[in-house]
Amino acid sequence: MGVSYKSDVDRSATQFHITDNNVLGSRTAVAYAYTNQDDGSAQSASFKRPFYALDTRWAAGVSASTSDSTIALYNSGNNVAEYAQRSSYGEVFGGWSPGLVGRWTRRYSVGLQYQDDDYELKPDAPAPERLPSDLVIAAPFVRFELIEDAFRKDTNLNQIGRIEDVTMGWHSTVQLGRALGTLGSTRDMWVYSASASNGFDVTANSILLTGAGLAGRYAGGGSENQSFGAGARYYHRYGRHILYYASLSGDVVHDPDFPGPLLLGGDNGLRGYPLRYQAGERRALLTLEARGYTDWYPFRLIRVGGALFYDVGRAWGGENQNAGNPGWLHDVGFGLRFLNARTAFGHVLHADIAFPLNRAGDIKSVQFVLRTKVAL
Repeated sequence: MGVSYKSDVDRSATQFHITDNNVLGSRTAVAYAYTNQDDGSAQSASFKRPFYALDTRWAAGVSASTSDSTIALYNSGNNVAEYAQRSSYGEVFGGWSPGLVGRWTRRYSVGLQYQDDDYELKPDAPAPERLPSDLVIAAPFVRFELIEDAFRKDTNLNQIGRIEDVTMGWHSTVQLGRALGTLGSTRDMWVYSASASNGFDVTANSILLTGAGLAGRYAGGGSENQSFGAGARYYHRYGRHILYYASLSGDVVHDPDFPGPLLLGGDNGLRGYPLRYQAGERRALLTLEARGYTDWYPFRLIRVGGALFYDVGRAWGGENQNAGNPGWLHDVGFGLRFLNARTAFGHVLHADIAFPLNRAGDIKSVQFVLRTKVAL
């Protein structure tokens, strides 16, 4: 149980949340959250008995959420349009598994997914070039998950001074659903998603983690809101306190629901540029970092680290592109990292100072980025 406050460029919000992952000593988990935002509200609830281990034989659950908020579109870091969104989502599922057989776990699930998104213009705000279409999806689905029993424990990778569980084997999920007009869907359509990841020991001191994902809809002989993304992360340890890190990712969206769904800038990956500085239907990003982990542990409460970094990336194509600075963007910078060792979440506070190398217009020569992530 707890209360938290968050404020960013879009909205300020206060959230009350309560969670119990072992109801009456069982494996059943319940959770509820209510968020009061300055532009609306949101709430979510779930009641689940998950696949909590590789040898778990069954799982079931139900979850639901609603939200009412304002969506802002940005171009060159400036708010250029806004519209209102009301969303509802729900899912009920049941699954079974033969458990861990050899090195592999296979899980089979069936369920029903419900999604209802409504959009409208805000009379007191600039309108977008295109308002997303209202959409209702009511889709029975089947899901298959394959997990390899290959994990390793490590420290000082993405957090500071904590033991981390790293998935080194195959982990893949495929889900296929059929939205039906007879159940209230906007139209009959296939709804699909798939993901896969794997890890590799490159040398005694380095690992490579890779992953890819695909999602979208298919109706009327064509795809809708189809997205594909792939990425790789490389970690190379140099001594006890230094780690070199590289991340390369790319994303593509075809016929998206929202204008310019792929973003870069600030929290979205290019720290030397304003939040959501570039947008488009194509995105590529490379990050190089030298991370440092210290033994400084003030008040036995905060663990401290730091990083030097270089980012290069671009988002382009489709609607809401940055016309003033549409090319490849580069930045360099440095920052401090702080982990509260007394919390269970392992969130790392990032305080970065970044310098854009492709400035245009009124971009500041120095950007300060403060964010919280479950990673260094």
